[in-house]
Amino acid sequence: MSHDHGSVGTHRWRLAVAFTITTTILLVEVVGALLTGSLALLVDATHMLTDAGGLLMALTAASLTLRPPTTRRTWGFKRAEVLGATAQAAVLLAVGVYAFIEGVQRLFSPPEVSSTGLLTFGIIGLIANITSLLVLTAGRSANLNLRAAFLEVINDALGSVAVIVSAIIIATTGWTRADAIAGMLISILIVPRAIYILREATNVLLESAPKELDLDTVRKHVLELPAVEAVHDLHASQIATDLPVLTAHVVVDESCFTSGRVPNLLDELQSCVARHFPISIEHSTFQIEPTTHPDHEHVSHP
Repeated sequence: MSHDHGSVGTHRWRLAVAFTITTTILLVEVVGALLTGSLALLVDATHMLTDAGGLLMALTAASLTLRPPTTRRTWGFKRAEVLGATAQAAVLLAVGVYAFIEGVQRLFSPPEVSSTGLLTFGIIGLIANITSLLVLTAGRSANLNLRAAFLEVINDALGSVAVIVSAIIIATTGWTRADAIAGMLISILIVPRAIYILREATNVLLESAPKELDLDTVRKHVLELPAVEAVHDLHASQIATDLPVLTAHVVVDESCFTSGRVPNLLDELQSCVARHFPISIEHSTFQIEPTTHPDHEHVSHP
């Protein structure tokens, strides 16, 4: 059974390109927000700041995951990408709430906004976001950080569209509150995504079973193997989003130990969890026990 855990490192170049583009546009939008006085552009720039930070954390995690395991960190730095995603989601949530509150305040007291500059910077941002999407598309399902990065860039693109639409409305009607509404719409896009990423990362940190894996189904499959009489202490979790692990105590008939069937049974168990479920669990650990062994254990879980 292969214990190749995979690596975010193969996608570092995608993250590096997206980070470079995002940081460049961030600087451009900050200048644009100062020149135009636009809330939508300022919120989008703040959004881009969190995205740049998130991409930097993802890029750092991609490098950390390449470090080999040690006797102290037996999984290496695999969980670095989850920690990065958690911090990123917390910042996104704070930015989203702030942006909405600021937008409400500006509805009652709208400042002057330069529609021409707003339109120009919105178009620049949209082109950059589309470029980043093209770079990230192929690797977006590799792990939580890449999914978060891809979702961020999608929402960045939608934010740029909101900026462009508000600029057109201001230019054609003079209704400057369109800028505040655009800023609020961008914040509404940010908050659900931040909650989604935070929930996914928290599930990994709490060592919840992967959502694609039904442990009752796993137990049923294992019990269907010849000579298996019971399964207990069945646990599944994720070291990182692309590294599910499973452990179980498998009680077998005494004859397995005298007939030499245990090695073959172990192969069957690992093959079962690696091939029969929506996610492949290539890192599994089974403790094969005789029927008398559970009586000697101090604590037993289902």
